[in-house]
Amino acid sequence: MTVPEPFPFRKCGTSGVHLPAVSLGLWHNFGSDDDPARARKILLRAWELGITHFDLANNYGPPNGSAELTFGKILKHNLKGERDHMFISTKAGYRMWEGPYGDGGSRKYLVASCDQSLQRMGLEYVDLFYSHRFDPDTALEETMGALDFLVRSGRALYVGISSYDPEQTKRAAAILRRLGTPCLIHQPSHNLLDRWMENGLTGVLREQEMGCAIFSPLCQGILTGKYLAGIPDDSRAGSKHGWLRPKDVTAERLEKVRRLENLAHARGQTLAEFAISWTLRDPIVTTAIFGASRPVHVDEAVRAASQTSFSREELDQVDAITL
Repeated sequence: MTVPEPFPFRKCGTSGVHLPAVSLGLWHNFGSDDDPARARKILLRAWELGITHFDLANNYGPPNGSAELTFGKILKHNLKGERDHMFISTKAGYRMWEGPYGDGGSRKYLVASCDQSLQRMGLEYVDLFYSHRFDPDTALEETMGALDFLVRSGRALYVGISSYDPEQTKRAAAILRRLGTPCLIHQPSHNLLDRWMENGLTGVLREQEMGCAIFSPLCQGILTGKYLAGIPDDSRAGSKHGWLRPKDVTAERLEKVRRLENLAHARGQTLAEFAISWTLRDPIVTTAIFGASRPVHVDEAVRAASQTSFSREELDQVDAITL
């Protein structure tokens, strides 16, 4: 199959930012423990196919920080002069270093972490900086105030939040609006097996006219079908690193995957293409951030970006399986 032309971009809320319908996330496969040649091939394939948005975080690796280092090296040696054609995001919020200032949502941690991320990537600024998670131990005014400071100090052009629930999202958006630095985008997890954002968050994003960059559209690989015959040694669930554990690959989930795969094939898609296309069916989603362990996975994601129309019957069949 050939890659569709032209590549689809979507407007991010009411801002002037347009993001590719699919974006490359560097959560896995870009750490210093991974093959640097493979990482470079994946990223360059994404760039070649028209993907301009690359999503990172301070703790991506392993070890922490190494995905940003890998990205910085590729940017310097293989994509020199292309910075203004890219939209680069990073985040902070989870444990990055030991001690009282290496985790959470404090101004101290977020600003220090942003500075370290810029140094690792060799950048003067990031296009987007996220609060990676809501921190119940820090006043939301402090966390949002730190994001506002990052923009006003030139470290970031825009700010966003990730994995905030509907009420937290409304509060964060209101604070940032008062400060004069609107919340550009929310980054929640969303896929066929994890539909939590539909229970209130989708409505809040529409109400706030905010962009939405969903992550884990393939449920960390479960929605590729790779686990139907067992857990491969080179998979996320087979690795000692990452968030997906063997206990997450349940028989109930795999039965849903089998049924969804039949729907995908009926549409002439692979399961992975089907899963990504489904997340993009709602125009509230600005972009789907996918991960890749091989360049061919990038091709799949790009094909999925042009097949986002679903019939009522197809959507009802999906709901019957997943809800």
